[in-house]
Amino acid sequence: MGRSTAGEVYELIARNVQGVIRGKPEVVRLAIAALLAEGHLLVEDVPGLGKTTLARCLARSIGGSWNRIQFTPDLLPGDITGVTVYHQKDERFAFHPGGIFANVVVADEINRGTPKTQSALLEVMAERRVTVDAAGHEVPRPFLVIATQNPIELEGTYRLPEAQLDRFLMRLSVGYPDLESEVFVIMSDCAGVSPDDLPAVVDVATLRDAIAEVRSSHLDRAVVEYAARLAAATREHAAVRFGASPRGSIALVRAGQALAATDGRRFVTPDDIKDVAAPVLAHRLVLTAEAELDRRGAADVVADVLAATPAPAISSV
Repeated sequence: MGRSTAGEVYELIARNVQGVIRGKPEVVRLAIAALLAEGHLLVEDVPGLGKTTLARCLARSIGGSWNRIQFTPDLLPGDITGVTVYHQKDERFAFHPGGIFANVVVADEINRGTPKTQSALLEVMAERRVTVDAAGHEVPRPFLVIATQNPIELEGTYRLPEAQLDRFLMRLSVGYPDLESEVFVIMSDCAGVSPDDLPAVVDVATLRDAIAEVRSSHLDRAVVEYAARLAAATREHAAVRFGASPRGSIALVRAGQALAATDGRRFVTPDDIKDVAAPVLAHRLVLTAEAELDRRGAADVVADVLAATPAPAISSV
């Protein structure tokens, strides 16, 4: 049997992206899994590690439309959602769409936007539509927001609220490259290689089919219960003030379905859930003050939960 449509899409995009992003196959795999789940992605790391490059590579790999929105303190909500303008010549109001109207939106340095501007993304990230002057406007499908932020530079930034973090299916860190990959990056940059040089390898219709296939992949009840137990366990952990909500449980399963697709499978295993647990759950946890003083991180809590929650044994489908 050949690979599924979703598996083929993964291979095409991964090969394309890894032509620029070297030495980070697991980061690339998880990022494409978020795309196949039609879930939003937050890439968080220190400057210079390729956050924006990864986002642009993913956007360029898809044949649909994409926009980049550079978040700054003077960016307005209307710049994102669009505005209604009165045209005196025609004597009518017309909606002018903002930067959010694209299949892939790269929200660069999202924490540099003001809370009011950040909140303009809440509705569209959850419902794939925006409301301007009481009128609803649908964004193109598939629709994916890839946001980047720098977690160490706090001057001139605004922390993303928990309600907005919860809209992201996954949060990833790129991490430092190994020596060979860093040499490749230096040589590519000096040679003028750019993500803008990447060709589109998947059209929108094919990507839409792949997303539908991922959504219809087989789910064993035991696997779903395992995901729900993991999310529930975060709520009972001593280091956590607020644990993952049912939206976190849903995100675990959706991300697990997409990760299975990157392996060419149409069924989800407990290992798929384990592999996505940290990127899906960690950013949804609010730790206690004592845990933060002890320098315990959300990833440590997820590791504790995985170790304490037995995985079910299921047969292959």
